[in-house]
Amino acid sequence: MEILTPKATRRSTRIRVEIPVSVISLDRQRPFGDRCLVVVVSAQGCGFRASEELLAGTPIMISDLPGGGSVTARVANCVPMGNDGKYFLVGASLYTHGNVWGIANAPPDWALAAKEDPAATPAASAPTAHESAPARLPARKKAWPYNVFSEGAEAPLGRK
Repeated sequence: MEILTPKATRRSTRIRVEIPVSVISLDRQRPFGDRCLVVVVSAQGCGFRASEELLAGTPIMISDLPGGGSVTARVANCVPMGNDGKYFLVGASLYTHGNVWGIANAPPDWALAAKEDPAATPAASAPTAHESAPARLPARKKAWPYNVFSEGAEAPLGRK
């Protein structure tokens, strides 16, 4: 069955990957900590497989990135993968945009996304767990946030 939706304009190209990372919740009222697998990345965020459901709006830290760095984000969406409830696909929106994933030869629009990032200016900073909870986004039930790629917005994996 094909899901038809209006074409969405991508802010940056998505790339399918498999990057093992550590993810922890920065919200004490929503504890989470686990090794997860990032399956899709862009300059603004990622999608990763988690063993627990995470609520939209939860601030998280993604660490053990390629190069040893870490980055903060917020959960944008979380949907079950399959019917067994064993895994969830979590969409995360980065507070600081750019190539935090260590992708060699990243798409050109990733550099543009990093320049336009409001957090890149000195006056802006990423929210902390001590600030008020971020506004919740409307949840899209049973809809994988990466199921429809706009034409030309997905880069194929390079194979040698």
